[in-house]
Amino acid sequence: MKVPFVDLNAQYQSIKDEIDQVIKEVIDKSLFIRGPYVDKFEEMFAKAMDSKHCISCANGTDALYIAMKALNLNPGDEVIAPAHSWISTTETITQAGGKVVFCDTKIDTFNIDVDQIESKITKNTVGIIPVHLYGQPADMDSIMQLSKKYNLWVLEDCAQAHYAKYKNKQVGTFGDIATFSFYPGKNLGAMGDAGAIVTNNDELADKMASFARHGGLKKGDHKIEGINSRMDGLQAAILSKKLPYLRNWTSARQERARKYHELLENLPEVKRPFVIDGSEHVWHLYVIKHRNRDNLTHHLKSKNIATVINYPIALPFLPAYSRFKHSKNDFPNAYKNQSQILSIPIYPELTDAQMHYVVDSIKDFSSKKI
Repeated sequence: MKVPFVDLNAQYQSIKDEIDQVIKEVIDKSLFIRGPYVDKFEEMFAKAMDSKHCISCANGTDALYIAMKALNLNPGDEVIAPAHSWISTTETITQAGGKVVFCDTKIDTFNIDVDQIESKITKNTVGIIPVHLYGQPADMDSIMQLSKKYNLWVLEDCAQAHYAKYKNKQVGTFGDIATFSFYPGKNLGAMGDAGAIVTNNDELADKMASFARHGGLKKGDHKIEGINSRMDGLQAAILSKKLPYLRNWTSARQERARKYHELLENLPEVKRPFVIDGSEHVWHLYVIKHRNRDNLTHHLKSKNIATVINYPIALPFLPAYSRFKHSKNDFPNAYKNQSQILSIPIYPELTDAQMHYVVDSIKDFSSKKI
């Protein structure tokens, strides 16, 4: 049996007629840039995310950059971000003119350790970026209390957390701004690259929309210097057709996560994902931990099971951040987790037979004491 890490074609086949038809419509009408399909998706996604405004853009990384430019980062301004995430979270801080301040993550949830955030706050701190990593919400109560206490903005990185909830409230609705990615493998994925920003703040919405469109909301009327970051008509049309299915796809991911939890229960050497009380995890990734992770990875590969390490090197230890001269003792949890984490296949179309095969292969590895 072969088990891919994600099966995008299986999802496409399930709604093929709708996708093919809307692609044909966009091509027939030549509505490739902005236009009604983009407007429609922005309206649909804002409503789905319980937000007043949605600003579409080219990708999730641009979404972060545009958001931080709207928040007026100045040279020397410090932004606190988790040590364990994809580099988009932090490279955009630097690109927008700020300084990255890393905070260690929780050993069990991989999200930012809220108990350590306050120690990172200085007179130069202006904001916090919680990442709802792998689809699990960060501890937003504590983060929002700190933001209020120190007058900091909060930018939620929701790239992996479409429809995730924290205490029955949707992520992306706690902070000043939230950003999303529609990279093809995401829970809501385009057939190319795309991203979006949501906010309930009218002024920030106008600033972000303007900045993403060369600094002007009307063509030729450039109030500021901006960038060119647009979601194209094809991606908007495709995402508009996919969005109504997202809740069912999310439920399917949650069901498969529960199944994995059951099947892996009696394997003490495998640490299953920990879910915090009061949160609704949407399982963009199902990340286990194993002390012999690398050999397990090779074993699963030999069984035609695809896995991914998200992420093999925690951000502070990347060459990109060598200027900070961080050591493993600065972020012990992120450092320890990077050598043990392994993402195994999870997606709505994953079959019971495939899941049993994955778990049986892990059990086979354990029995051999490799």
